[in-house]
Order: sequence, then C-alpha cells, then structure tokens
Amino acid sequence: MFSKVIFRNLITLLFFLNIPNSVRSQTKALEISRSGEGVIEVSIHLNDDSYAILYRDDLLTGSGRPISFTSGKNGISILKDQLANSKNGFLRVKTFKKSTSQDSDRDGISDLIEMNSLGLMNPINPAPSINSSHGKLYVSNKEAFDGLSHRDNFPGSKDILEVKFVIYDIHTNSPKLYFINSKRFEYHFTFSRDAVGRYSDNSDFNNHTYFTNSRRKNVAGSIVYHPNYVSGNEEQGIYTIEFWPSDPVAFNFIEPTFEMIVSSMPFLNGRVAYHPSSETQRTLYSDEIENFKNSHVKIIETNKLLGDIVYNGLNTGESFGRLKLISGAQSISSRDIVILENLPNDLSHVAGIITEQNQTPLSHINLKAKQNGTPNAFLKNASSNPRIASLIGQNVYLKIGPDQLEIRRASQTELDEFFEKARPEKTSFPKRNLEYKEIRNLSNLSYPMSNGYGSKSANLAELRTIIPSVSPEGLAIPFYYYHEFMTHNGFYSEVEQMINSDSFKSFPSVRDRRLKEFRKRIKNTGILPGWMLDELRLMQESFAEGTPLRARSSTNNEDLEGFNGAGLYESYTHYPDEGHFAKTAKQIWAGLWTYRAFEERDFWKIDHLTASMGILVHPSFQDESANGVGVTKNIYIPGPGWSGHYVNVQKGENLVTNPEPGSVAEEYIIANLGFGSNYEIQYIRSSNQIDSGQRILTRREALKLKDYMDIIHSHFKNLYRGNSNFAMEIEFKLLENGKFIIKQARPWVE
Repeated sequence: MFSKVIFRNLITLLFFLNIPNSVRSQTKALEISRSGEGVIEVSIHLNDDSYAILYRDDLLTGSGRPISFTSGKNGISILKDQLANSKNGFLRVKTFKKSTSQDSDRDGISDLIEMNSLGLMNPINPAPSINSSHGKLYVSNKEAFDGLSHRDNFPGSKDILEVKFVIYDIHTNSPKLYFINSKRFEYHFTFSRDAVGRYSDNSDFNNHTYFTNSRRKNVAGSIVYHPNYVSGNEEQGIYTIEFWPSDPVAFNFIEPTFEMIVSSMPFLNGRVAYHPSSETQRTLYSDEIENFKNSHVKIIETNKLLGDIVYNGLNTGESFGRLKLISGAQSISSRDIVILENLPNDLSHVAGIITEQNQTPLSHINLKAKQNGTPNAFLKNASSNPRIASLIGQNVYLKIGPDQLEIRRASQTELDEFFEKARPEKTSFPKRNLEYKEIRNLSNLSYPMSNGYGSKSANLAELRTIIPSVSPEGLAIPFYYYHEFMTHNGFYSEVEQMINSDSFKSFPSVRDRRLKEFRKRIKNTGILPGWMLDELRLMQESFAEGTPLRARSSTNNEDLEGFNGAGLYESYTHYPDEGHFAKTAKQIWAGLWTYRAFEERDFWKIDHLTASMGILVHPSFQDESANGVGVTKNIYIPGPGWSGHYVNVQKGENLVTNPEPGSVAEEYIIANLGFGSNYEIQYIRSSNQIDSGQRILTRREALKLKDYMDIIHSHFKNLYRGNSNFAMEIEFKLLENGKFIIKQARPWVE
C-alpha cells in the first residue's frame, strides 16, 4: 500500500494541506504539517502488525530513496522528512505487514530484524554491523549522540561535541554509513582498519577518501554540535556536517552524505546544515551554488554559525566573588565578578567576567583572563537573564563551561577561602637593573638587557635583528630614568604613605581616587633633573624634524612568560608641536599607577616600589589601513602536525585589542592542513567594517604575514627555550603602501 504526497514549495504544500483528499490510499494520511525548520511530518494510523517507510524522489514515476520509517502501534505513527528544503519532489508512504517484512536497503537482512536492533543495524543503511563499542549505524536520540561524541576544538568553537563519521562506497548505489565512537577512535583510518576491517594501509585509505573527487570512494567527516547557536525560529542548537578543511568535497558527494546522515539521526528535526568551513570549501560551494540551491542540502556559512550564538566560554574555570553589573566608570576589585555591557578599554583584576558583547580570544579582556586564570564568557543579555539578574549585588559562585555557565549564591566564607588559596603566599620583587643609565638605540639592545629597559623594548630590539624591514627603528629609555625622577620628587615616600593607609587598603573607591590624584601630581608637578631634560631633548632631536613619536610603556612586570600585562599601561603619541618630550615621559611614568595596574600587582603580591617603567620610543605610523594581533600557533588544533597561526585584524585604527562598541574584527586560522605545504585559511568571522564578502587581508598578504610569524616563532622559541606549547603573540599594522609593521612581540600566555 502507498500514499503519495506531492510537494514543490511551501505554498503548494499548504494548498494540499487544505485538500486532504489529494492524498489517496487505503493508508490515509491523517495530517501533514511543516515546521519552521522545514521538517515535514506525515501522521498516519498504523496497526501494530505493520510498519511504514517514507520515500523521497525527484520524479513521480520512481520509487525514491527511503528516508524515514516507523513501526505501527495501533494508533498514530509519524514519518519525517527533515530535508524539505527548496527542491521540487515527491514523497511516498509505503506500508508493509511485519509478517512479510521487506529488505529495503538490500543488505540481506529484513527490515523488521534491523528495526528491532536499531543502532547495531539500520533498515535504510546497508552497512554491515560492527561491535557496538566501536560505533553505530543509527543514532536515535541526543543521548546516543553524546555517547559517541568527544570534545574537540574547531575554529571559533572550543571544546564542543563531535562525532566522526565515514561513508564507504559513496561512488556506488549502495553507500554505507558509520557513526564512529569518537571517544575510542581519534582517526577515521584507525576506525576503518580496526572496527570495519576495510583498510590495512593508511595511504590507500587516504587516496580513496581525501583531496580528490575523481577517485573518491569514501567520505570522512564530522558532525559537530553547536549548542548555543540560535536560528531565526529561536530554536537553539544546530548540528553541522563538516569535512577536513583542505578536503574539496564536491556537491555530488555532499548531497548523499547529507541525506544519509539526516535520515539516520531522526532527532535532529531539521536542526542540521552543511558547513563549508574553509576557503577551499567556500570556493567550491560558490562554484556549485546552483546545485546546492536546487537540492535538499541546507547550508550554514561561518559568519552565520558563529555570529548567531548566545554564549561563548572563552576561558573556562571556577571562581567566587560579588556579582556587579558594570555599565560605566565604576571602581571594582579582584573580589568582583563583573557583567560588562560593553568591552571596556581597560579592566582591573577581577574574579570573573561575563560580557554581553562577544569577544575574540585576543581581546585584552581575554588575554588578561588567560593570564590570571579568570573565568570569562560571553552571554547574550546576561544582565536580564532571570537566573543571573536576581544575584547582582550578591556573593556568587561562577563556573564557566564550554557549553554554558553555572551560577549560584555563595557565602562569605566560601569567598574568603577561595581568595586565600588563589593569591601567592609571598611578595615578589620584579628584576630592576639600575646600572643601565643611557638611552639606547634598539640596534644596541638585546634580550638580556630586559631587566634594565623592560621586555617590550628588548623584544622589539630582537625583532630588529631578525626582520628589520618590518620592525620600527627606535630608542629605549631605561628604568633608571623613572627611578631618578621618582627619587628627585620624593614620590617614593609619598607612595609608601598612600598604599599603607587603612582607608586605601580597605576601599576600592578610595584607592581609585588616591591613585588618580597621585598620577595628576606626577604629570603636573613632577620635575625632571636638568641632566635628564638634556638627554631627552637629544633623544627627541635624533629623529627627523616633524616626526610624531610613539611612546610606549616597557615595564619589568609585563610581556613576560606567564604574565603579559595586556592592557595595564598606556601609550601616547608625542606630536612635534607639544614641545619637550618630558611631558609625554611623565604621562608614561604616571601610567604605572593606574588603578587597574595597581590592582593587578596587588593581587599577585608584586612589590609596587620595585615595579619600574621604561619607555620605548619610535616613529608613530599615521597611515595604517589595518591593525591586528596574531598568535604563532594554531590555537584550535595545537601541535606540530598542523602548524599554523591565529590572527585578528581590523580596518584602520579601530583596535582589535580594544574594539569600538559593536565592532567585529576579521578572525581566521591559517594552517598547514594538507599533506604537504598547503596552507588553508579558515575564516571564523568577517569584519563588519567592510563590505560583505570582502577580506581585510588578501591571501597574498595573509601568507606574507604568516612567513613573518614563522620567523618570529622560531627565533623567540630558541631565545626563551620554549617547549612544544610555546608561542608568541604579536601586534602589527598594515600601512597604506602595503607594508607590514610588527610593533610588538611577547610570549603567549595560555
């Protein structure tokens, strides 16, 4: 027996819903409905001695491909077409007596036997059974998916659930799908060899599976669950079908893969899409876009997938603190967990961070969170979330996980015990060599002199030795100048008196106010000794007349292994009409005493009086077309096998590290993902400051930047004697003339 349901598009479907007599058969369709996700449900009355299979076909004359099945229960049974996208076609319902069970997938086993052993078998998948601990042929629900999944990193999404799959004989009329137990098998080949016994040689498997469409016999990929994606229908969570980024899988293999997977995962309910995750796959998708438009394959592009999320756990962990909503300038302490409505330009040390604006891993906020082990997450509309809003102003426990956050009320005792364990036991004294007394050209400075000039100056000097063409020429002012300035004005004794007062110790607002007053005194009343004024004037005159000078902090407690000090201190540009450089020098020195810098040192028990400020001075670059930050490793797929770099870049002077409200930077991974020197770019987000479909960096520019980052990584890894996890973080500019300037390099803190 069979019923026919003709569908062409939503309007036609609704037309037939209004004329139920158009569905004719002894097996009457009681109801046909379509969800917002495009799922067609056919409800039929089915006795318990029968079962039904739903078929889809492009032609009315054919029998089609089985896509759903159900067993009768003397009542209403439901068959689903999860792929009713935009392609014209026809659905048929066939019913069978269980006593005369068919063999729909032609594997020699009856439908009834396979329906009674779902998971081990599948009546519409001819793959031979395997050991249940190795994988499945059918995934009936989310719990079964979770049982097969492991957590892995994908660009833009860390530590999310993945189930690997492989389809053999994809080039034939009898493809065979396996869902792999991904906790047990890390690679598709080892599953093929050990669980299925299909291949004994890795090269044979690779030749039939990857990087070819002419000789492809198999497809291997992943099903990735993104729990925090929200669709236009407000449905949360989506499963994406993905292939290795440099594998150019053509449409004629993607379509059957998509249909087989969706037919064997009935719980998806339309929340599934193919994700072309790399430029190789995006280009192929664009070339074959008409095929995709006229198919049942649903597509989701990266910008949509990662742009429509409601949560992103950037730095996982646990903490305690008082929950505060920060919407403007407020004094906060290391015992506060903050909800930030916008990403601020600076942030003092806090116990936990929840932002209502999404961040990148290279924002100053997340860099500080990584350094300090601070739990940090983006949560859309966090301050109005019912389970959070009622806790504002209370002591709370916060746990940032990869998929969601946990928060609850906590006691004062829990807070006190947590912070007692978190802080160091002893005070540390930063290295400060006051024997270096002269202003040095970067060409006469090296890494060992960082204890006299600061790591920022010393690291830039090292850059000058390896890639001088893209590193700015400049000068370094030593700690000695800061020390002599502080001594000459009696500021050290003033600092001691200030930080030892009871009110300063007890109240963040008092600390904030007193530190502002002290910085103002440094800038307005501080006097430089005569010799220092002379030396700074000579330094200023060593640059070409009319050159704006960029003055940057270079302390003995930033840009270090394990402590980057991101965003703690200020930089200033000294313009030719501002007179003597002394004005800018005092601004930089005063920056050692910002509230956020003081709080950071205080939490880590870093001695404030031996903390010292050097100054790095170089020409200011005024004509930048882009600015960016990069890390000299593939932060999503670490390890030597898939070497690469992670990059954020934005148009003009809209800083990546401290973005303007609403600004989204271009974000990508460039990595050697082929079996050779084939560097693949995977864009995670596109900049919203340029036209849709455009890129800030061309592929040629991205590859040039990669080459510079390779050189930097190799040099500093040897310098710091780094291990396999070592990486450098760089800041760069791209000038209007197409030249890169790399202005900073420091160890990446992870």
